[in-house]
Amino acid sequence: MKSASVPISLQQAVINTLRQKLQQANLYLNRDFPEPTINYRQRGTTAGSAYIKNWEIRLNPILLIENQQTFIDEVVPHELAHLLVYRYFGKVPPHGKQWRWMMEEVLNVPANRTHKFKIDSVRSQTFTYYCSCQQHELTLRRHNRILRGESHYICQKCGGKLIAKSIDSLNPNL
Repeated sequence: MKSASVPISLQQAVINTLRQKLQQANLYLNRDFPEPTINYRQRGTTAGSAYIKNWEIRLNPILLIENQQTFIDEVVPHELAHLLVYRYFGKVPPHGKQWRWMMEEVLNVPANRTHKFKIDSVRSQTFTYYCSCQQHELTLRRHNRILRGESHYICQKCGGKLIAKSIDSLNPNL
């Protein structure tokens, strides 16, 4: 997986948005939440993650570089809201009513659970598997777990065991 170095100007834009939204939340909630740490080590198709214990937000550098202002306007407040909700309400569902309230009322950002960024540049290799009702695309990690006999996967729709598309997909060296 390729990594990317985030330009200083983008890092500064992230920090500016984070600080502005944090100040907005602190004023609205009459609190003094500390500034979370930001790092750029999120991988895969996930735009960002909030780590409650570390009070940290991890951002995907590739998706940030490719989507810049939209990423900053949507993902930074989204992850900040997770941290704020935990500190304000305690343990609640990750995208529940408290999170939606924090996004829309406190941070003034639409409460979208998922991003709509193009992910071609960060998408990993997948392997086709079938059950009795449909086709499934498994990640390299899940595919390798099946090959090593460590796991098997079941379709949530029909309950059938997932079977590889062909012998060729079981051994990429063929």
